[in-house]
Amino acid sequence: MPLIRAGRGPAAEAPRPTWRERWLAFRNARVASPAFQRWAAGFPLTRRTAQRNTRALFDLCAGFVYAQVLFACIRLDLFPVLKEGPLAVAALAPRLGLTPERTERLLRAAASLALVTRLPDGRFALADLGAALIGNPSIAAMIEHHAMLYDDLRDPVALLRGEAGETRLSGYWPYAGAAEPGAVGPEAVAGYSGLMSASQALIAEDVLDAYPFARHACLMDLGGGEGVFAEAAARRCPSLRLMLFDLPPVAERARARLAGLGLDRRIACHGGSFLDDALPRGADLITLVRIVHDHDDARVAALLRAAHAALAPGGTLLIAEPMAGTPGAEPIADAYFGFYLLAMGSGRARTPDELRALLAEAGFGRIRTVPTRRPLLARAIVAAR
Repeated sequence: MPLIRAGRGPAAEAPRPTWRERWLAFRNARVASPAFQRWAAGFPLTRRTAQRNTRALFDLCAGFVYAQVLFACIRLDLFPVLKEGPLAVAALAPRLGLTPERTERLLRAAASLALVTRLPDGRFALADLGAALIGNPSIAAMIEHHAMLYDDLRDPVALLRGEAGETRLSGYWPYAGAAEPGAVGPEAVAGYSGLMSASQALIAEDVLDAYPFARHACLMDLGGGEGVFAEAAARRCPSLRLMLFDLPPVAERARARLAGLGLDRRIACHGGSFLDDALPRGADLITLVRIVHDHDDARVAALLRAAHAALAPGGTLLIAEPMAGTPGAEPIADAYFGFYLLAMGSGRARTPDELRALLAEAGFGRIRTVPTRRPLLARAIVAAR
């Protein structure tokens, strides 16, 4: 009796491998061979590729150590110290609280990662990457925060199988897995709202450069945290009215912070949950800055429907966040955010096409991508009500 495969009728022979599949099988068999690897490392036409692949494979194995070298530099305030000018190991050691031998070990490791550079006279100075970190304190905040992520990734297989139990990140971002996010209390939001503000600061100006916000009368920043993006928009567009919507304790923190900046009259802060509460009306532009990728599809659908209902016909929705499928940024979306959001317990990085489908399902039209200065950090999509 012939076997029956669901939806395919009688069982058939497996399809013949394509030319590409046959080539990949042949190539992988060669690359997997230790003898071929030794030959490729010595043959002039393949030597450079073999060496590059060896380095790439070792970097994958050693990536955690590299990250911890960076973490040590941040914890010891190495980059601000070197901002004053090049210093010798003997001068740096007491300022870092290390022995000269351990100071040199750290500096040599940092130099190998292009964070600092060794001058001909033996002193150490900032390199481009170390200097860039001084100008982006939000990155330093994320590096400090990664201690939680590393703890959650001690057993990545258990995490993938759902056997890891409660993670530190799921507790740090309580709204991600909460059945009723609106019930999250003030004590639970203090830690993450500051980090969220730091991450928004990293891309706020890029988003404001990408789209003509000044053409709108009123902006509502949905999931606006402590108001970092709303603050940047207020300073960029003096005539723009602004609203911020977030969970009640977060909105209260935003209200206090913005009042301290003298912006409380320009930015109205509203507390609530988009799952349970209607959004304030009156905005002709709604922004979602680094918000959508934190949530699973069902909650994103509810979020987009709420935004659609809050906008008048002709209003605009703008989404800005790291997106999957960004050329050159595949490890950022698929490896980093893939596992970070898995540990957090909610969300995933989506491609622009996936976001377009969700926007269309929520009733939006005229959906288009908007170029940003640094698409590796955030791309933007706008859609019309």
